[in-house]
Amino acid sequence: MSEATKLNLAAVADRYAAAWLSHDPQAIVALHAPDSTFQAHGRSGQVKGEAALLKEFAGVFELYPNFGVEIRRLLLGDRHWTLDWDLTFQPPGKEPRKFHALDVVEVDDAGLVTRKDTFFDFAQVKAALEAK
Repeated sequence: MSEATKLNLAAVADRYAAAWLSHDPQAIVALHAPDSTFQAHGRSGQVKGEAALLKEFAGVFELYPNFGVEIRRLLLGDRHWTLDWDLTFQPPGKEPRKFHALDVVEVDDAGLVTRKDTFFDFAQVKAALEAK
């Protein structure tokens, strides 16, 4: 892979992360191809297309108020990246919480996301959601 390809993919990944941090499902979906898919493995089935993605991503922000990201590492491939990260959130009136996650994101030649798979440490998810 050329250095230019790495830099371009890094820019795509940065734009995608910024869209998530804006908490704007429409901004996120705008970076997806029309027939893109998403699956939060173990939490939901695969969703496909703009309407389903909008609903799914809006649900993420409802489930995890004050959604945030702590990046552990970002690994770039030819047309994909793997993000090793912690999902942070804070329910109203409660302490901040977080759990470990891993994303595998594939993109097309235009840099639009064609597939996103998210994997969680479910013991950490359960503990974070049940914390007082």
